[in-house]
Amino acid sequence: MSDTSLSIDVNSMKRVSTVTAAGRIDSSNATELDGALKQVMNDGKYNIVVNLSGVNYMSSAGLRALVSALRECKKHRGDVRLSAPSERVAEVLDLAGLTVADAPLFQVYSDDTAAVGSF
Repeated sequence: MSDTSLSIDVNSMKRVSTVTAAGRIDSSNATELDGALKQVMNDGKYNIVVNLSGVNYMSSAGLRALVSALRECKKHRGDVRLSAPSERVAEVLDLAGLTVADAPLFQVYSDDTAAVGSF
């Protein structure tokens, strides 16, 4: 995998879909993440776990894709929960105010099992 590539794997279960991203998410490829999330929602799944353990960089474009998916899921009584963000991505989410302790926009879990089980 080159430094600028992004791989996305989608797994649909009964009540939850998982989207696992790996690589770098920036303005050149955030549309791939956005498209994968929209496809899950188009399939009628609004409970989504996004695994970010393999993401080594996320720009504001990646954050926008996550927030956009969250808004759409909430309209359908669903949610987007994050699983195992890398240290660097966790810092970006925190700095953007998306996971602050007082009122987090996203719930963050240590692994997919915990995140899926939270639904």
